[in-house]
Amino acid sequence: MNEPNLISLPPTPVAQSVSPENPTGAPDLPPPAPSAIRKFLNSKSSGRVPDGAFRGLMFVCALSIFLIVLLILFVLISSSKLSIHTFGFKFFTGTTWDPVSGDFGALPFIYGTVVSSLLAVAMAVPLALLVAIFLLEICPQFLRGPISFLTELLAAIPSVVYGLWGVFVLVPIIRDQAGPVLEKYLGWTGFFVEPNFGVGMFAASVILAIMIFPVISSISRDVMRVVPPSQREAALALGATRWEMIRISILRNSRIGIVGSVILGLGRALGETLAVTMVIGNHPDIMKNLFAPAYTLSSVIANEFTEATGDLYLSALIEIGLALFLVTIVVNAIARLLVWAVTRNNSAVAH
Repeated sequence: MNEPNLISLPPTPVAQSVSPENPTGAPDLPPPAPSAIRKFLNSKSSGRVPDGAFRGLMFVCALSIFLIVLLILFVLISSSKLSIHTFGFKFFTGTTWDPVSGDFGALPFIYGTVVSSLLAVAMAVPLALLVAIFLLEICPQFLRGPISFLTELLAAIPSVVYGLWGVFVLVPIIRDQAGPVLEKYLGWTGFFVEPNFGVGMFAASVILAIMIFPVISSISRDVMRVVPPSQREAALALGATRWEMIRISILRNSRIGIVGSVILGLGRALGETLAVTMVIGNHPDIMKNLFAPAYTLSSVIANEFTEATGDLYLSALIEIGLALFLVTIVVNAIARLLVWAVTRNNSAVAH
């Protein structure tokens, strides 16, 4: 028998269910094989590369601070080797500054820098704190904005403007009005005695106090503002007066930040040059009388660097810069010790 012819028919398509994930009913296809890049990005080790790079970048940035300080110190020491070898440590204790005979001593400049800066801080801190407390707790709302703006504007005024104001306004006031009063009531201390020409240590300290006042006031106000309102409310609820609330709740909890603002103000006072140079008198003497002219480390560099003709003279001026660098380090170290002494038994959180 002949077998019937078998006709090959196309395979019957498999019915696909229609679902929200597959609305067209198309057959499901296997997922494509992941590429090497996708495998790397999905692996756990992929996040370690950017994290490691970021960590290394942060480490380099932190290390650069040490490198910059060491580089500055290296340049100052290498450029002042001639003066260091000639005078040794006597350079920092000598009181004679005579470029003609080649005898150089930096003690008068160190004295002028430290005394003028400390006097400026002593005058600026009480005023800055009182202004900060007034703006934060007492000042009416319509005056708070203008007074805050003017306070911050003082920090933006160039130092040469302060110097000109000191020459034409402050010096005559100290010579004719304030000087006689201070001499009459405080002359017995020896700090305010004749002669009084207006220019001198006291005039430089007043200029510095005005210049660092907005820095201390603005930072102190920001620190006091972040004290939690619950601290104020708790003090008032216990029956404290407005002043007791400010002293216990605000000043006590923000004193660490206030000390930090004072340190920043002191740092600016130590390095200020032009305004101080215009009113301090520029004479290398160590005198108890605050009306007498004096000199600072930065002022002598600004005044005499372009006139330094000999190698020893130039090296001595660069060593003055080294002395200013060391004085800044010592003063900041003392300030750090003060902060530690204030905060070692204080459980309040520093903001």
